Amino acid sequence: MTDPLAGIVVIAWEQAVAAPLATRHLADLGASVIKIERPGDGDQARHYDGAVEGMSAHFVWLNRGKRSVALDLKDARGRALLGGLLARADVFVHNQGPGAASRLGLAFEQLSPRHPSLVQCAISGYGPAGPYRDRKAYDLLVQGEAGVMALTGSDAHPVKAGIPVADIAAGMYAFSSILGALYARQRDGVGATIEITMLESLTEWVTAATAVSMYAGREPARMEARHSFIVPYGPYHVADGFVNIAVQNESQWRRLCADVLASPDLADDPRFRTNELRLANRDALEPLIEARWRDVPKASLEALLEAADVPFGDLRSLGEVTRHPQLAARDRWTETDSPVGTLRTLLHPMNIAGLSRPRTRIPTLGEDTDEVMREFGLADAPAEAERFRPTRRAVP
Repeated sequence: MTDPLAGIVVIAWEQAVAAPLATRHLADLGASVIKIERPGDGDQARHYDGAVEGMSAHFVWLNRGKRSVALDLKDARGRALLGGLLARADVFVHNQGPGAASRLGLAFEQLSPRHPSLVQCAISGYGPAGPYRDRKAYDLLVQGEAGVMALTGSDAHPVKAGIPVADIAAGMYAFSSILGALYARQRDGVGATIEITMLESLTEWVTAATAVSMYAGREPARMEARHSFIVPYGPYHVADGFVNIAVQNESQWRRLCADVLASPDLADDPRFRTNELRLANRDALEPLIEARWRDVPKASLEALLEAADVPFGDLRSLGEVTRHPQLAARDRWTETDSPVGTLRTLLHPMNIAGLSRPRTRIPTLGEDTDEVMREFGLADAPAEAERFRPTRRAVP
């Protein structure tokens, strides 16, 4: 099939995680994504670490399939060149600091009269109005503001999620909103303005927990790796590690009791007969379960769980994830070109039948400036970036 977004031009004035995630997925669907970076240092995510043969792991994750153009937007000439790119673009995405777009003439109301068919998407921490509008927003801070850290860890040690969920939430809502706006533009011929905030995106994800607070008048308990609403659900100690189980309904609960715990009468214990009762009496139930499994090897318990059709899983290290048999069986790994050689990377999860799987690359800072300017009829512009050229090395 033809890539769904073939012919769509995206200008991405972006950094860090949220906007780069949205635009990488647009590139995955065939859009031409032109990444605007500061000359000299570029996207700050380039410098988070050097874990991938000298390149940042976050940058490698979020920027394959894009072209990098270095422009100094504080300079009138740089802004004029960006204006030339926007005149032929379909989508403009940015996630700069509060007020940055307005100061450079790139806010919605400044661009819409000149580019009425342009789909514009701004991603921010808290939005352009309200008491938090000028606050800088980072994933950790938004996890706290959105209540995620009220649900993770323990009361003594609240923790954040181990991945940047606020950025990811905002990036995915930006991506889906842009797709909706492009569909509407195809029908109506008119562009759109999209305002995505990290706070609103992540608050959507904790809606079930906030409903408990609003309607039941209580705060869901922090349960570390266990579940605040369902029991038994989470990792449980066995002789040689942990087994992750997820009992979602009463049928599974009865099979767990009869076929795994070898205690069918436990299913009708008045303390544990329903999930709500199990939740109220978890301090009695969960130690009982772990006492039964303390001397049972993980492989033996997993065999019982599988035979009983009780959902279970493993707690894998990240190294084990890279060797996950299901990912291998599904052919989920690919190769990506980069300034440091060939990298093993994970395919995107948008499994549209017939969608192409082209070999992509991760751009050097500013390496596409000349090419893009010629393509857009702005051939006078020389590349302005300080080139990033580490030694090439293939990674097995």
